[in-house]
Amino acid sequence: MIGADRFLNSIMSSISEHIVVIDQAGMIQFVNKAWVVFSQANSCLIEESGWWRVNYLQVCDDSAAAGEEYGTVAGEGIREVIKQSLSLFSLEYPCHSPEEKRWFMMKVTPFQLDGLDYCTISHQNVTDRKCAEEQVLNLSRIDGLTKLPNRRYFDDFLETEWKRCVRSNLPITIAILDIDYFKLLNDHYGHQAGDECLIKVGIVLNELGKRPGELFARYGGEEFSLIFGNTTAEQSLVVINRIVEAISQLKIPNEKSPIKSTLTVSVGLAMAYPNKHMHTKELIGSADKQLYLAKNSGRDRVAF
Repeated sequence: MIGADRFLNSIMSSISEHIVVIDQAGMIQFVNKAWVVFSQANSCLIEESGWWRVNYLQVCDDSAAAGEEYGTVAGEGIREVIKQSLSLFSLEYPCHSPEEKRWFMMKVTPFQLDGLDYCTISHQNVTDRKCAEEQVLNLSRIDGLTKLPNRRYFDDFLETEWKRCVRSNLPITIAILDIDYFKLLNDHYGHQAGDECLIKVGIVLNELGKRPGELFARYGGEEFSLIFGNTTAEQSLVVINRIVEAISQLKIPNEKSPIKSTLTVSVGLAMAYPNKHMHTKELIGSADKQLYLAKNSGRDRVAF
């Protein structure tokens, strides 16, 4: 017969869910192999033996203090289970990395051992389901003409990315791109040509905006907005220059433009290290001011 402890440890090591056990004070008493492997793969500096010095509730509180709403919800839910006000608590939350989007389902269940109360907290990866749900939801958040995210999608994405950057003290950059003298193009060539122009610009943005922390959206009319999470102004400028060059290479005629006979764009760029005292509107306003500066400086340029 296999020893009971070895048998149990083997079972816990084989489970793909990340599992942690805490006591009533929130101190971690056990973590399984999946928890350790995931932590190490995501640059966590805590060694396997060091988890027993970590207070899980304090981690939730620190996350909440950094502006993460689900940190607050998780901390409150776990405390309710500890107080036995709830028999079970669950929470779905995002945990994106720079390379991919990820979502997890947290479940908190209580148990007793030798007269002491504990809670098992499991984290199940539900990314596949969330991605499928997002695809359905995104159909209502895509601009019908350019196939880019629309203003609603932009606002939701910015709010989520903003909170992530607050929590991790990361930079976020926003750019607003405006087609120069678009009205002259519309009036001279007709609205169908104007629509085709917007479609071609949308194709360029769709091709160049690929990272999880990026979103390129149609902001309204001939304006497009670009979000660069965990990216400085200088880093995002590399991508923006590619976008400007790609649009220039389209060679879309705009003969009535006083600056160039083919389509050009102006871009306003702004960056911030957001904190819980700031609002996304401040950064958007800064990018908008830079766009105004680019236009007043002759257009066909980037101001940041």
